Amino acid sequence: MKLIIQIPCYNEAQTIIETVQALPRQLPGIDELEYLVVDDGSTDNTAQAAQSIGVHHILRLPHHVGLAGGFMAGLEACLDLGADIIVNTDADNQYNAEDIQLLLEPIQAGRADIVIGDRGVASLDTFSPLKRYLQRLGSWVIERASGVRTPDATSGFRAITRAAALRTIVLSEYSYTLETLIQAGARRMAVQYVPVRTNTQTRPSRLIRNIPEYLAYSSATVLRAYTMYRPLRVFTTISFLMLLGGMVGAIRFLYFYFTTGGAGHVQSLILSAVLLIVGFQVFLIGLIADLIGFNRKILEEVLYRLRSLELGGNSARPMPNHERPPTNDR
Repeated sequence: MKLIIQIPCYNEAQTIIETVQALPRQLPGIDELEYLVVDDGSTDNTAQAAQSIGVHHILRLPHHVGLAGGFMAGLEACLDLGADIIVNTDADNQYNAEDIQLLLEPIQAGRADIVIGDRGVASLDTFSPLKRYLQRLGSWVIERASGVRTPDATSGFRAITRAAALRTIVLSEYSYTLETLIQAGARRMAVQYVPVRTNTQTRPSRLIRNIPEYLAYSSATVLRAYTMYRPLRVFTTISFLMLLGGMVGAIRFLYFYFTTGGAGHVQSLILSAVLLIVGFQVFLIGLIADLIGFNRKILEEVLYRLRSLELGGNSARPMPNHERPPTNDR
């Protein structure tokens, strides 16, 4: 069984050496263990630093694509390199590398497709009280949206099987953590959480620059992903609220019509008619979106089979570190 530990990086020359040195060299049940550093268009010496400590594979992206793009590029590279299990960890050495074995155990036992490290965000000392509250709230929202028990929605410390990786598609340009959970729940994948330890923070989070921006991006990601996989539920809910508002307005108008003649309440009747018409149209849109969703599932299944065939062959692979020609920083 082959395990590849992927590390998406962006300007992590100061921390990547410490992160890689902490990684395990061998693990029970793993025949081959390799590291892949995804250099997401860094402008410092991240790639050279990784190369200096003997990382097996270095994938340099031509420009900065963001966390989600770097994660997906690494996933594709790991699949191309023949990984049976992929572990994703952060380049800032946030997670205790000794806990990688905890991530692997449910997969090796056949109980899970995806295993995620639970940092215990409700009591994490490195988080402010507001951030701890928002993390708990966000995890609760994702749990409701995905149907998957989610104590730590934003944890990037995770292990994923080859089959699950082949089915993973991230469309968000912000982060992969939330979207992949909703996607896993929609596809009935077995997702487990295991408690993991964290190390002392080496730098502030680049993903959460400020709370309003984080809330805006995360909310948009969750709403878009949930609508993609549960379109009928979303549009039916909106339709029901509009139809309910229209019926309330219509009943109000009828009440005044039979008691006082309805003079001066024509506006309520017009508003009710608009809400009823729009509500019905939204419901029809939901039906169409649901049909499109079935078509998307068929396309995803076709894509899964194509990726399985392509990545199972002798396609071009990222060059191992010792075979890579020296690269210059941009």
